[in-house]
Amino acid sequence: MKITSTSCICPVLVCLCFVQRCYGAAHHGSIKVTRNQTKHVEGETEVHHRPKRGWVWNQFFVLEEHMGPDPQYVGKLHSNSDKGDGSVKYILTGEGAGTIFIIDDTTGDIHSTKSLDREQKTHYVLHAQAIDRRTNKPLEPESEFIIKVQDINDNAPKFTDGPYIVTVPEMSEMGTSVLQVTATDADDPTYGNSARVVYSILQGQPYFSVDPKTGVIRTALHNMDREAREHYSVVIQAKDMAGQVGGLSGSTTVNITLTDVNDNPPRFPQKHYQLYVPESAQVGSAVGKIKANDADTGSNADMKYTIINGDGSGVFSISTDKETREGILSLKKPLNYEKKKSYTLNIEGANTHLDFRFSHLGPFKDVTMLKIIVGDVDEPPLFTMPSYVMEVYENAKIGTTVGTVTAQDPDTANSLVRYFIDHNMEEDRYFTIDASTGTIKTAKIFDREETPWYNITVLVSHVPVGVRILDVNDNPPELAREYDVVVCENAKPGQVIQTITATDKDNSANGARFRFSLDEGLSLNPNFTLRDNEDNTASILTRRRRYSRTTQDIYYLPVLISDGGVPPLSSSSTLTIRVCACERDGRVRTCHAEAFLSSAGLSTGALIAILLCVVILLAIVVLFITLRRSKKEPLIISEEDVRENVVTYDDEGGGEEDTEAFDITALRNPSAAEELKYRRDVRPEVKPVLRHHPSSSLDSIDVQEFIKQRLAEADLDPSVPPYDSLQTYAYEGHRSEAGSISSLDSATTHSDQDYNYLGDWGPEFKKLAELYGEIESERTT
Repeated sequence: MKITSTSCICPVLVCLCFVQRCYGAAHHGSIKVTRNQTKHVEGETEVHHRPKRGWVWNQFFVLEEHMGPDPQYVGKLHSNSDKGDGSVKYILTGEGAGTIFIIDDTTGDIHSTKSLDREQKTHYVLHAQAIDRRTNKPLEPESEFIIKVQDINDNAPKFTDGPYIVTVPEMSEMGTSVLQVTATDADDPTYGNSARVVYSILQGQPYFSVDPKTGVIRTALHNMDREAREHYSVVIQAKDMAGQVGGLSGSTTVNITLTDVNDNPPRFPQKHYQLYVPESAQVGSAVGKIKANDADTGSNADMKYTIINGDGSGVFSISTDKETREGILSLKKPLNYEKKKSYTLNIEGANTHLDFRFSHLGPFKDVTMLKIIVGDVDEPPLFTMPSYVMEVYENAKIGTTVGTVTAQDPDTANSLVRYFIDHNMEEDRYFTIDASTGTIKTAKIFDREETPWYNITVLVSHVPVGVRILDVNDNPPELAREYDVVVCENAKPGQVIQTITATDKDNSANGARFRFSLDEGLSLNPNFTLRDNEDNTASILTRRRRYSRTTQDIYYLPVLISDGGVPPLSSSSTLTIRVCACERDGRVRTCHAEAFLSSAGLSTGALIAILLCVVILLAIVVLFITLRRSKKEPLIISEEDVRENVVTYDDEGGGEEDTEAFDITALRNPSAAEELKYRRDVRPEVKPVLRHHPSSSLDSIDVQEFIKQRLAEADLDPSVPPYDSLQTYAYEGHRSEAGSISSLDSATTHSDQDYNYLGDWGPEFKKLAELYGEIESERTT
């Protein structure tokens, strides 16, 4: 029972663990811890006595894996305040309270209702308290205690890393450490021997042993040979309870492999070998194999073969195949059965990786003798040369001799050899060969420019023959390409307008030097000339100043080209020269013929501006006419106004009988027109004058007088049309002192004016700048 720090003496609970084992039946569970008590003695003052304190228990124990039908008794809680009358109530709280651990609230007995596993949870922390049933007030402060789960041996040792795979070198000394194995036991190592493990070997003796305490596996024999046995399976057992009877055990397997060391020298299976090699074997080819056996593996079995002596060391060579570890015998020189029929070689095979710990088992090399027998083969005839190169001129006649090939039979002297051409190739049909002499002749006429080289094969022992076709000057030179020659309108005399080159299908021996000239059979060209640059190029030059596209836009210049071959050949080509308008820096502006306005200096933009102005003027005229026509509609609001008859034109009427043409009533009834009529389109600015007419009868008024009267009123009224105005258009302004702009006298006078500034005015004035520029240049010349 834990004594809290808030009270000096906390006699609350009495605990008992394993009462049967500790105190017997008489003391079944009551360990009391009493409180400080005060005795009252008659006649004496009150004295405080400190009682003797017994054992203070702060933990209980319960066995794990309890399988009984009844709950397992754990212990008892008891308070000194408990008089046995049931007035004290015991309360248990904490881990597992009410589920795993239950308490009798009257007696204080604690029981475990479930089977516990220490490997899952080792202890439980709980709190106990005693209260008064009547008042529910605590009689003791709450105390904390622990119930520990008592371990039993219910877990066997386990090897968590097994099974194991390990290696150890062969021929190792006895006691060499191989591996350390470790087994774990989940039982409590602090209680008894449940977790005390002892190791032993069940399988693998007498080759290996294990330390019973540490689990270290060691070799148990000397010189364990991998070549005798390579793999071992060792079974190790771990047993708890220190290996005693009744302990639990677990086992694991350790697979041990012996690794190789170089403890075996190479050995040839035989001391004498014999090899047959035909004399037709090719130089550099493999003619045989030989191998020495080595019981080791990997790099310990690597070896190298060498020829240490023998009469064939200069004819044969040997190399080592690293994959198969075989010696490959190759031919260094050709064999000839007629000269030497056999050879003898001494071949050595030796390890390349030595282990000096086992040098006493050596030497780690072996020697064998190889006899090589040369076999006789019926050999084909051999040509005197490995290949032939012959030459023949192109255009040579059929049957021209190209060359001769010669072959001899090495087996029999002075034997007859016959020659044939392999006709599997297409070009072979151009040649024939004499079967007895080997003379090759042409079968067709050749053109070097079409095919400069032919390859044929002569069948005796398949010798290649190359025939080179020699060049003959049979192709005249010609221009290297089609030239687009352009001359500017403002070109000057002697200006280079194009450089031309030539090409020749013949090789450099027949046409490396070209000569250029104009056709001498034609008259002297007044426009262009040609200059031979003597470097296989020629330059085209102008002869005169100024060219005009409007006069002639294309010129043709015949050019004669000759080569330096024997005999020399020549050809004539015609150059087409176009006249173009150019910028001042020589860049071509256009080569197409333009209209007169364009030649006068008006550009496309200027023409478009002129057209726009014309269109605008036309639109103004149409608008003006439309407005004029719109003014002809009636100007009087009233339809009965007599003036509508006055403004009607080109209407002759139908005579006196036509009563519908005019409304004569208005003329005969002046009072109907007395009301003043105003214009609809113009508001009068002058107030009209009221007209007063003497009253008279309608019958007495004359129509003629009435019309005259109305006409006079209209002439004097400013508010009615027509509206008169005076416009003056004949004003010319004051006279200026400008001189004459005529060019009639300009040819006779010399002006100091500099016209170079005209070139800066833009493309519209380029033609004018060119004209004045030429006039200035003529003056200077």
